[in-house]
Amino acid sequence: MSSHRQSKKRRYVVWAATGTAVVAGAGIAAQTSTAATAWPAQRTYTGRAFDTCAAPSVQAMKAWHTGFYGAAAVYIGGRNRGCAQPNLTASWVRTVSATGWKLVPIYVGAQPPCGSGGNPEKLTASTAASLGAKDAADAVARATALGMRAGSPVYLDMEPYVTGNTSCGDAVLTYVRAFDKGLRAKTYRAGLYGFTSSGAKAVATARNRTDLPGNLWYALWDGRNTTTGDWPWGAGQYTGHSRGHQYMVNSKETRGGHTITVDRDAWDGPVAITG
Repeated sequence: MSSHRQSKKRRYVVWAATGTAVVAGAGIAAQTSTAATAWPAQRTYTGRAFDTCAAPSVQAMKAWHTGFYGAAAVYIGGRNRGCAQPNLTASWVRTVSATGWKLVPIYVGAQPPCGSGGNPEKLTASTAASLGAKDAADAVARATALGMRAGSPVYLDMEPYVTGNTSCGDAVLTYVRAFDKGLRAKTYRAGLYGFTSSGAKAVATARNRTDLPGNLWYALWDGRNTTTGDWPWGAGQYTGHSRGHQYMVNSKETRGGHTITVDRDAWDGPVAITG
């Protein structure tokens, strides 16, 4: 697992310790229901994807475009983003998109008060709503600057946290809802990256579906390249191209002479609208 979110050790320790009305299965409709303007058609991709700490060079991306992977997640911003992104520019987005890559924007925003580590930005019960709105505005600005147009998804990265703390869990969902509402107000689709033991579970099982993301990218490191065979919740949830699955981490791979350590993802969901 690359160090794009937290250190490898911290993520394993925390994971081990964790024991708009959005209707299940209506991911696309959920993204469009709160916007007053017409939504662009959703652009989706189904196949293998990868995510890595820093966006690789254009040369590496061209060498890696062999057909094995078709999409790459890129970390567009957030105070808790783990790596600088010297390659990630609007020019890079245009070039790799023209090569044939689909891109998955991810934003590493505020992290839970019951999470581990000294993250630069942590939410609290009193700041969750305002931080969510602020981070959403920043995410939209960064996506726009990179040439990822309205209608694109932005996946909010929520790292693992200890469950069972009701006030912490409520604060996380308050933040997520404010972030999602801010995205949709600007006609960007909302998604969440989280673990099946914490963030993804909280979203998938929440009884109050108001302003929750219409797309769910779940971390379950079982080595299975699927978004259905190990889906841990109701079969009718997040259907219609609304799922991603991070199934393997820290895979050191060489393609075309370029070696990159990546996390592997099975993808069946929306990707950025570029070009």
